[in-house]
Amino acid sequence: AVGPQQPLMPFFHDQGRSSLRRMYVEAWRKHRESLPVEPVEDQIIRVVSLHPEYARLLESDPAALDRYYSPEAGQTNPFLHMGLHLAIREQVATDRPAGIAAVHRSLAARLGDVHEAEHAMIERLGEALWSAQRAGLPPDEAQYLESLRRLL
Repeated sequence: AVGPQQPLMPFFHDQGRSSLRRMYVEAWRKHRESLPVEPVEDQIIRVVSLHPEYARLLESDPAALDRYYSPEAGQTNPFLHMGLHLAIREQVATDRPAGIAAVHRSLAARLGDVHEAEHAMIERLGEALWSAQRAGLPPDEAQYLESLRRLL
């Protein structure tokens, strides 16, 4: 199980929603203006680049920073989606939970696309986080990894 010191989404676990969303906007602005970026901003830029619809949002919709995206109304939260991409990439880079890097490689090879593999894995990460939140417990890494292996 993941303890409070090591969450499944390690990038931004101590950030507030508004400051986190501003970080995406700022990273994308720096990219557009060819300014130097921090390593985490580079990661954000790489994810935003895969989602042009989110790039447009970051460039032109200041209300997006405060908007509530309702899953019940079928709305995808672009910030959550990008954050889950970043979390998957961090998990793969650190191979935590152990074995996730191999699952990622196999899934990317099977699907022929790393981005699509991340999307499949994001679904499972979202489920693991939702279940943990509902239960009031840390996410179960073993169960999460098993759900990822079932994608293969």
